[in-house]
Amino acid sequence: MPGPFADSVTAEEHRKAADYTIAKVRFGRIGTVVDAALILALTVGGGIAALDGVWRHTPLAQPWLGVAVIASVALVIQLVNLPLAVWRTFGLEARFGFNRTAPALFIADLGKSLALAVLIGGPLLIGTLLLMERAGRWWWVWAWGLWLAVMFLMAWAWPAFIAPLFNRFSPLEDQALKGRIETLLARCGFASKGVFVVDNSRRSSHGNAYFTGIGRHKRIVFFDTLLERLGHPEVEAVLAHELGHFRLKHVRKRLLLSIATTFLGLAVLGWLARQPGFYAALGVPVRSTHAALLLFMLAMPAFAFFVTPLGALWSRRHEFEADAFATRYASAAELATALVKLHRDNASTLTPDPVYAAFYYSHPPPLARITRLRAAVPTI
Repeated sequence: MPGPFADSVTAEEHRKAADYTIAKVRFGRIGTVVDAALILALTVGGGIAALDGVWRHTPLAQPWLGVAVIASVALVIQLVNLPLAVWRTFGLEARFGFNRTAPALFIADLGKSLALAVLIGGPLLIGTLLLMERAGRWWWVWAWGLWLAVMFLMAWAWPAFIAPLFNRFSPLEDQALKGRIETLLARCGFASKGVFVVDNSRRSSHGNAYFTGIGRHKRIVFFDTLLERLGHPEVEAVLAHELGHFRLKHVRKRLLLSIATTFLGLAVLGWLARQPGFYAALGVPVRSTHAALLLFMLAMPAFAFFVTPLGALWSRRHEFEADAFATRYASAAELATALVKLHRDNASTLTPDPVYAAFYYSHPPPLARITRLRAAVPTI
């Protein structure tokens, strides 16, 4: 047991965290194998080519032919991954006491997600295919503009219209905590459209907090499970950490990186779409815009995997910076105590493998983070 956790985490809780971590890693291995087998079957195995051949026997023309083929592939992927999602929710999470999702709620969430994919993803897909077909060699620049417009539209619409389809958001009723939060926001110079509590306890016992929205429409959201576990000073410290991400422009930097990555990815797709070998190497004998888009989306994660440690390192640095910001506007000791509780209650391993953590972890390992916070000089 790491020293900073000895007084707050029992040996049984420490053992549960280790078992939960190992179970998640093993489950992840199964998912990796299934995903790899599915991608190989769809590409070099001829799956996309077969589906494309079936739809070409219909009277559909572009972009509807492309939409039909891509929708068919998406449906196959969804059906293959559905048993894994069921196993993760009702097997893995339930075994460790975290799942609270009823089967009816799981099915409802699945249906809503599918409907949103059709309503939002459908027009975006049609627009992209039309640009690929008719906008000439530089179609990808126009597609980049379209994707950015949808990205910002989603950031605006998500808190007000989409998230409420899945959860109930209620204004924070605890006046003492609300007053404390408003004082912290004023200290940090942060404007918000309100503080809300989301009923995450219907699905899971895990706790969290986050910001949502853009510009003047930002909202602060606490999981009800988080508020059940933390005292007011601890909630204030956690919020100060999240405010640090905004004040230090971490959110803006990540958004800019996403925009640049999207631009680069579409530029690469624009070049690959003109290369006959791109299609032949991945099992598609007939060139088409929808095949280029599908193959790129399926193959891209295999290459993006190799930059995972760089992204994780950047994210961990941001977490340390946000912790340092929090110690200037709230209590470092309370933030450390809150993190200990969150690691304990979420069964996060306290002793991760250092190589694994360096490659994958978006947050610093618990021991390093808590040690640094407890060594911080109090400022309030």
